[in-house]
Amino acid sequence: MKKLADLVLKILEKAVAGERIGLEDGVALLKSDQLVLMGLAANSVKKRIHPEPVVTFVIDRNINYTNVCQTKCRFCAFYRSADDPDAYVLKNEEIFAKIRETQECGGTQILMQGGLHPNLPLSFYVDMLKAIKERFDIHVHSFSPPEIAHFSRLSGLPVREVIQTLQAAGLDSIPGGGAEILDNRVRKYISPHKITWEEWMEVMTTAHELGMKTTATMMFGSVETLEERVMHLIRVRDAQDRTGGFRAFIPWSYQPSNTDLGGETATGIDYLKTLAVSRLLLDNVPNIQASWVTQGAKMAQVSLSFGANDFGGTMLEENVVRAAGVSYRVPIDEIISSIFDAGYKPAQRNTKYEIMKYY
Repeated sequence: MKKLADLVLKILEKAVAGERIGLEDGVALLKSDQLVLMGLAANSVKKRIHPEPVVTFVIDRNINYTNVCQTKCRFCAFYRSADDPDAYVLKNEEIFAKIRETQECGGTQILMQGGLHPNLPLSFYVDMLKAIKERFDIHVHSFSPPEIAHFSRLSGLPVREVIQTLQAAGLDSIPGGGAEILDNRVRKYISPHKITWEEWMEVMTTAHELGMKTTATMMFGSVETLEERVMHLIRVRDAQDRTGGFRAFIPWSYQPSNTDLGGETATGIDYLKTLAVSRLLLDNVPNIQASWVTQGAKMAQVSLSFGANDFGGTMLEENVVRAAGVSYRVPIDEIISSIFDAGYKPAQRNTKYEIMKYY
């Protein structure tokens, strides 16, 4: 035990000194019980990147334009088949009403994601984007890599051309959904019909080459090993070395309720350790986001001492995690007070992480 503690201390000292840590280092940290030391080290790295005691958040809304999905991932409780009685595809007027309400609340971003609908052509998404941009001045942060790969397959167009087409129609940036764990053993088990980790990364790096920024996520705590969890981080870091296109990283814990996969959700300690290791390993990704959607406001508040510098979005609407039995709702006032109470200055940002307003 002392040997592991000494090793962990050396790894943390290396990371705090600005040296890059690797796979074995990350696994050793996740196996360690040195939670407080890991938090202190992650916070030290965060302060090097973000020296001002400011924690940001964005006012946004998650619009799920359809719940019809042919992928049927084992960890998902949101999807429906096209003939299910509660299957839906939102009409443009419904989307417009949601965007209007978002802007009335001071929102600057919409996160549009949906199931992989087998019958909606690429033109459906192009027309949707154009209609939104004709009516609203709002950042469209939408269509995760599995969706874009799906559009590519349905249209017969290469991924690059699909992204260019969506970009021309009004797509501003791409969210990191569908990453789960960037390992094909895990993916074959929890989402056998979804794209490989290489295909997920191809969408992201292609978007970066086209001048589009994205985010990256990780859903941990399902069936992955600690090695696979750390390799996920390293694969994001390697891609970031090549492109510099990831604005932020968001780790969140698997939620088992109402899913075919079942199992247990990660503990709060596991979440904090994974968050800290994310900050320590991802030395080239500027922002690490707390996940109040899966952890709640109190744990998100603690996250600010474990490497997170951003509270994420207000998410005036969120349906996917809620379908898995978790429905934390955190009003803007509570986000602001949570940040204040943790000893930081709250600031509203836009999608580009530009500060719009201090509180």
